Amino acid sequence: MSIEICKKILNLEFTERVGRTEYCDHPDLIKHITGFDPLSKDINEAVQANRRFFEWVPYDFIWSTNDGPVEWESIGRTTDMGHAVYAEGGIDYRQPKPCPFKSAEEVLNFDAAEEYKIPDIEKRALFFKESLENFQKVYPDVLITGGYYKTIVSGCIASFGWDMFLEAVGTNPERFGEYVLEGFFNLSMANFSAWAKVKPFAFICHDDMVWSKGAIFNPDWYRKYIFPRYKKLWNVLRDKGIKVLFCSDGNFTEFVDDIANCGADGFIFEPLTDLDYVVEKYGNSHVIVGNADCRVLTFGTKQDIEKEVKRCMDTAKKCPGFIMAVGNHIPSNVPIENALYYFEAVRKYGKRQ
Repeated sequence: MSIEICKKILNLEFTERVGRTEYCDHPDLIKHITGFDPLSKDINEAVQANRRFFEWVPYDFIWSTNDGPVEWESIGRTTDMGHAVYAEGGIDYRQPKPCPFKSAEEVLNFDAAEEYKIPDIEKRALFFKESLENFQKVYPDVLITGGYYKTIVSGCIASFGWDMFLEAVGTNPERFGEYVLEGFFNLSMANFSAWAKVKPFAFICHDDMVWSKGAIFNPDWYRKYIFPRYKKLWNVLRDKGIKVLFCSDGNFTEFVDDIANCGADGFIFEPLTDLDYVVEKYGNSHVIVGNADCRVLTFGTKQDIEKEVKRCMDTAKKCPGFIMAVGNHIPSNVPIENALYYFEAVRKYGKRQ
């Protein structure tokens, strides 16, 4: 069973093949492979589409986060940068929502815990437990992770948007780091504490804390205000024996050591982060999830795709905790024939015996 394979991989035990997962946002691809529509209004058909796709790949774990039953926007002020159109018919388009904060000073006095309300930990734990169990019942052969999306930096982006976020940090980095981030940390700590009571086998801590070229802010600012908070959050989970996988878009190569020192058991990352470095330093001690380039799948030839898969396999297949996946996700504008060839190449090169 894939769920047992996944547990072995997360425990850094070698298996006959590398681990597998994907974050696939390509309904036409799933329908092409399974014959079922994952967007069907018939919930049974949608579930059947996903289940058969997970079996076909095959998935070992499903990338899953859950921030609670109530969206922040229904409680307090938020910003939304929107989403561009990739899918046919524009079904993935999301209208931008302008920032409600009018000045950096207003942001510097913002308390996320007060705005969005600290949840009752026992009630939140019950919600997470029921959600995880229900998800696992639908897909019993695949490990479902726990997880939290808006940890600290991603929380700031969701609240302020990029422009006001950057302006406020630039105006007073100390005030932002000490006061504003503390509100997001307190909110996350309550949710992480609730997740700790649920005890999922693995937990994805998502936080988009860098850009494509690396750090958004001075690295010392991260080391003073971000990473100590990560360590406190992750300790709550690791004390319960939960595997913590850190996930961020962008290039966090310069912070890989910091993240490891905070207690992460693994890394989920895009091809912008240096796979060679991660493997060299942490290939035998950490889980590594990634990191084929979705741009190659989208615009490359079959030869390009095979070369990209071999790059990942040649570097990381020797690592017991390696899980192959496209770095970020498989978007809906990837040509179906390219995606199919990618899956074929992963099967070909992913065998260890």
